[in-house]
Amino acid sequence: MQLTEQEFLTAINTHKGILYKVSRMYFDNTEDQQDLFQEIILQLWKSLRTFKGNSAFSSWMYRVALNTAIVYFKKEKRKPDNYNSKKIDPIAHEDYNNEKDQQLACFYKAVKELNKIEKALILQFIDGLSGKEIADNLGLSEVNVRVKINRTKSKLQEIIKNQGYEF
Repeated sequence: MQLTEQEFLTAINTHKGILYKVSRMYFDNTEDQQDLFQEIILQLWKSLRTFKGNSAFSSWMYRVALNTAIVYFKKEKRKPDNYNSKKIDPIAHEDYNNEKDQQLACFYKAVKELNKIEKALILQFIDGLSGKEIADNLGLSEVNVRVKINRTKSKLQEIIKNQGYEF
């Protein structure tokens, strides 16, 4: 399946929320998130010819985004830390809810402690992907995905509990 440049841009714009979530899942710093976002778009464009249309564009996009994020994260991790990871810029919008923002910040902080597979699993799980879709995206069996998701949810609960934040 071949997409034109305009169709590609439209599809990216339609599903850009996935890219923002992946970027935020791997980095706290806004600049790093933006760099990763751009790197994912570049990789999507470079690998567009591999999209056969056998799955939804968003599923393919997830797979490319997660693979790109993992590779990019490994590269960035080797660089010296030149920013304060405690500083997280709040997302500005009209209906700001401080409690919800604190919960979200706590969740993302907990997610940072997960390994790369657990991050990928939980990201796709909270986005409502089916076990089959997650399995296809990560190259795992559906049974393995269900087991790993349950373990990851328990691990997240324990991390959040140890952080002293109760929902």
